[in-house]
Amino acid sequence: MNILTFDIEDWYNCDFISGDFNWDKHEVRIYQGVDRILTELEKRNQKGTFFCLGWIAERHPDVIRSIQKQGHHIGCHSYQHELSFRFDEKAFKADTLKAKHLIEDVTGEKVNAFRAPGFSITKNNTWALRCLAEMGFIYDCSMFPAPHDYGGMPSYGEGVPKRIDIGDGRIIKEFPINIHQIMGKHIVFSGGGFFRLFPYWLINRWGKHSDYMMTYFHPRDFDEGQPVMKNLPAVRHFKSYVGIKGAFTKFQRLLDHYEFYNVEQADELINWDTIPIIQLDSLK
Repeated sequence: MNILTFDIEDWYNCDFISGDFNWDKHEVRIYQGVDRILTELEKRNQKGTFFCLGWIAERHPDVIRSIQKQGHHIGCHSYQHELSFRFDEKAFKADTLKAKHLIEDVTGEKVNAFRAPGFSITKNNTWALRCLAEMGFIYDCSMFPAPHDYGGMPSYGEGVPKRIDIGDGRIIKEFPINIHQIMGKHIVFSGGGFFRLFPYWLINRWGKHSDYMMTYFHPRDFDEGQPVMKNLPAVRHFKSYVGIKGAFTKFQRLLDHYEFYNVEQADELINWDTIPIIQLDSLK
């Protein structure tokens, strides 16, 4: 099963370090970036899940409307792209609810899916999943089931969909990122920097051998003309800008070669009675 998702944020959101959220000073490029993606999906009658920042819904609601107009599934990606483990429970819930309500105000529809910036739900803030259930989310796509720059969740186990028992009778359906190992290194070839870095023939080879593939793309992944953020650490700079030239062509080929579903469509195809339930406490 191949799932198509996008994180809807502008080019300056790759800065997790400085904490400078004065974003109104930056050039706005999100409109052309999203339109370019939507055009490709419309050509193929392809639907995806778009995890949108509440800040985008607040400042640029027409971006959200253009996504909704084409019938895509819209999820929440936090308000302003702060890493989830930097919050306590109260602040995380306030940030997520703010974003959820802003998106719902634009679309007029309930938001039922969440992805944490940087896959930043870890063993140290598993309470975030309970908060999501309390806020009415059905799906989470935040698990990085291996060691990661921001902690990861190795205790999740195999990177496939699972049901997480929150402990109060509610279940979160988890759609994690898929992991490929090279010489002990855990990589994600189906999105982000590694998708831009590796040649398409290798991405296609790994994809063909994966029973489950969760993609994640950003408009900036394909924007050769974007400004470059200053003062990023070398590793973050590399991950943010490597391979942008030619990445859109690879994206088009991926759409041509695979059948994709959005998260809601995937949910309908899965026989959840056969999917194991894991306890929230077991992730700590």
